[in-house]
Amino acid sequence: MKIFYKTRATATGGRSGRTALDDGSLALDLATPGSGKTGANPEQLFAMGYAACFDNALPVAAKQLGLAPTGTRTSVEVGIGQTATGGYALDVDLHVEVQGLDEAAARKLVEATHQVCPYSNATRGNIDVRLHVSVA
Repeated sequence: MKIFYKTRATATGGRSGRTALDDGSLALDLATPGSGKTGANPEQLFAMGYAACFDNALPVAAKQLGLAPTGTRTSVEVGIGQTATGGYALDVDLHVEVQGLDEAAARKLVEATHQVCPYSNATRGNIDVRLHVSVA
């Protein structure tokens, strides 16, 4: 695989600590959900990254399909839970609003995007990802 970009982040203190990009451009305090502490959690950061990545992949897939949506909006819900074997796993609902296409074309676009998005490719077969498509 040809690598186009690579970044590095470092965390200390786990879910109640701090995480930062090693280049110094972003640092965040972390907080366990429900702890009352101010800060983000890893699931929130994953949701933000997945939403941005998927929304960026939509025009790529649209071009491949010869479609021309007039706009898109992607929201990602990330949950975490315990598996039957005692480990932990993520669960994702991907909500995509497509403007300027009918429902069938919008669904085709979102499904194609799910095949090219790096986050979708990283999670495929590892966690449940449900696609929700709406048109505006």
